[in-house]
Amino acid sequence: MPILMFCVISSLILFLLSLSGAHAAEVTLKAGFAQPVLPEGEAGHAYLRVSLDGLAAESEGRRVPANVLLVIDKSGSMQGARIEQAKDAALMAVERLGERDVLGVVAYSDEAFVLSPAARLRNTDAVRQDIRRLRADGRTALYAGVALGIRELKPFVDPYAVNRIILLSDGLANVGPSSPKELEGLGVEAARENITVTTIGLGLGYNEDLMTRLALASDGNHAFVEDPDDLVDIFNQEFGDVLSAIGSDVEIIIECPDGFHPLRALGRDAKIEGQKVRLNMSKIYGKQEKYVVLELDVAKAEARGASKAANVQVNYTDMASKEKRSLSGKADIRFTQDPREAKASVDGEVMASVTRQIATENNEKAVSLRDNGKIDEAKKVLKENVDYLNHQADALPTATGAALRELSKKNEADADNLTGQNWERQRKVMRAQQYKDKTQQKY
Repeated sequence: MPILMFCVISSLILFLLSLSGAHAAEVTLKAGFAQPVLPEGEAGHAYLRVSLDGLAAESEGRRVPANVLLVIDKSGSMQGARIEQAKDAALMAVERLGERDVLGVVAYSDEAFVLSPAARLRNTDAVRQDIRRLRADGRTALYAGVALGIRELKPFVDPYAVNRIILLSDGLANVGPSSPKELEGLGVEAARENITVTTIGLGLGYNEDLMTRLALASDGNHAFVEDPDDLVDIFNQEFGDVLSAIGSDVEIIIECPDGFHPLRALGRDAKIEGQKVRLNMSKIYGKQEKYVVLELDVAKAEARGASKAANVQVNYTDMASKEKRSLSGKADIRFTQDPREAKASVDGEVMASVTRQIATENNEKAVSLRDNGKIDEAKKVLKENVDYLNHQADALPTATGAALRELSKKNEADADNLTGQNWERQRKVMRAQQYKDKTQQKY
């Protein structure tokens, strides 16, 4: 082979490899213990965080197609500003999507119907006309609306695209199945079809437990919108997520060292088999961090000696290249006889994540107590949570602790609004914050 041709081919191969390497680096994996050095000979708990960072962004021009189905409540309670803002939000969706994308609209009141059939977004004028003719009346067949949305979107589901239902409702489901458990089952069905469901609750009349369980079952988002004027902005932020997805079918496998028995994943479902833990996420998004916190029981007999490591493997589908990707990493931990060394080893970033997850569990406990009429006990839990968050913030760097102090202030507001007319609103605020903290929702 002539030398010149050989050099050209070699350069081309190196260039393609560099592109492949840069592409594979669009997701980074970090694994670390909140306290990687523990006191020797002491039993207790250790916390491991595994985080995934997406590095791509919509503005970089590499986004994958989106298949979106809007499910809009048009019951009588939506009359006036609510239905008008809902239409404006839906029209904004038309502007955010392009010809490669699919958009459809289902509406529901006494029954569900297809307002605008799901299709490639080429005839935008027709879709806009369909949206503008939406009128509010009737009751709230929420289950039927979501079920029809799944059926309407299903023919377009693509494992290499974002398949998203966005549900908007301002009222209680009063036609057909209406319990949180039944709607959670519908979320599970959507997830099986590779569809995520985002739920947006408008005003104070909807069931936040129903909406959060539906979203969580499919790994979607959830938002509480008190003022209809904020609805377009929330839709806009939701589409920021939709249009920034870079990875799907995410599987996280953690193998824990001997003496570290995995107990649970905070805020997420996990399958624990001996020393191995498996978790799943629906999507990885550009310029967003998603993480898992694993609580481990440390056996006293094993709490000594040299470094040990938790091994982590992450498998996911790169949605742009349609290729399977794998990342691996490890988190080291060791023991010391010097308590000062152990204390100094605390990783502020990881400890802040652990603290937020524990505080979220406490906040959920307070809601449960309040639901059972135990107002004083609920307030006590929240006040203790305030103290816990501030104590943890004091021990962390200023910038890291600031977010915990902000959460502490929110818990103070929660504790002050457990009675009277404030409770209906505050419960929705608390559920939305809990959901955001558990799932690391961006908005």
